[in-house]
Amino acid sequence: MDEVKVLSVMRLSEENLETLRQVSPQLNISQITCHKPEEMDPLLDEVEVLYTYYADFDPALAPRLKWIQLSSAGVDHLLDKPVMASDILITTTSGIHAIPIAEYVFASVLNFWRQFPRLLGYQVRHEWPHGRWDEFRGEELRGKTMGIVGYGSIGREVGRLAKCFGMRVLALKRAPSKRADPGHIVAGAGDPAGTIPDAIYAPEELCEMVAQCDVVVICLPLTAETKGFVGKEALRAMKPAAYLVNVSRGDVVDEEALVRALRERWIAGAGLDVFHQEPLPPDHPLYDLENVILTPHISAVTHAYDDRATALFAENLRRYLHGEELLNVVDRERGY
Repeated sequence: MDEVKVLSVMRLSEENLETLRQVSPQLNISQITCHKPEEMDPLLDEVEVLYTYYADFDPALAPRLKWIQLSSAGVDHLLDKPVMASDILITTTSGIHAIPIAEYVFASVLNFWRQFPRLLGYQVRHEWPHGRWDEFRGEELRGKTMGIVGYGSIGREVGRLAKCFGMRVLALKRAPSKRADPGHIVAGAGDPAGTIPDAIYAPEELCEMVAQCDVVVICLPLTAETKGFVGKEALRAMKPAAYLVNVSRGDVVDEEALVRALRERWIAGAGLDVFHQEPLPPDHPLYDLENVILTPHISAVTHAYDDRATALFAENLRRYLHGEELLNVVDRERGY
């Protein structure tokens, strides 16, 4: 039984590493935390399986490398890298982000609609607002329409929670007729059979869908096809009272058009966790808009992240050793 050398360049806990070791004594698992992509280069010569976020290296440096398990759901940061042109198998952690990001979406919507940013300002100033019954009259989720652009694992969990709040759910996906979720699913989460949406739309029907929505949530992967997918036309089609949440990638939305839409009140507001440039430059106009809630790409970050990633990686390691199909294999043509 040949030894399989597995290297993590992330920061998994000893408990997580032990979970991986329990899969099989055949696995030789080590971890060396790398803070920059180039720090991996001298470590790759003997590695067969690599757990990483970055894979920006020359595949010739890893002659024995057969499989990369990414710690991320997306692969947009690798699309122009040499590893994508290699025959190295690449899998993602798609599916583990559904619960935290879906909860983040509703945190953003509820904070905006119940005016928590303004209310916290009063708290900081030790003030009790006057005329509060009219000034802080909020919106309710029940009876509103949620539009989900990209009905993968995250979008499906957003849809499930939306139904719990009594919302109507519309979804947009690449192939509307294929309702089932083929990816990794956390038990009890999401919409495996694709039965939750009241209607599912094709990409060319984006404007038709968002025109009906009170909340629009962007959950698309970033590919050549989806770059700038939500642009001026779609933003113009949205209701003036609508709220947009982007938890995918900044470049899926035309950021210049979005800034204009927020300034000129084409839409009521936006919750943004992702941006064209990260970190967001200090002089960016989004910082000065009162109808925006900004967060620094942390919608998936909770204490459960590494545990869920480890559980998925462990299952893939088991499958790898038994010659079974791995979960979340990247389709290089589609880019995710």
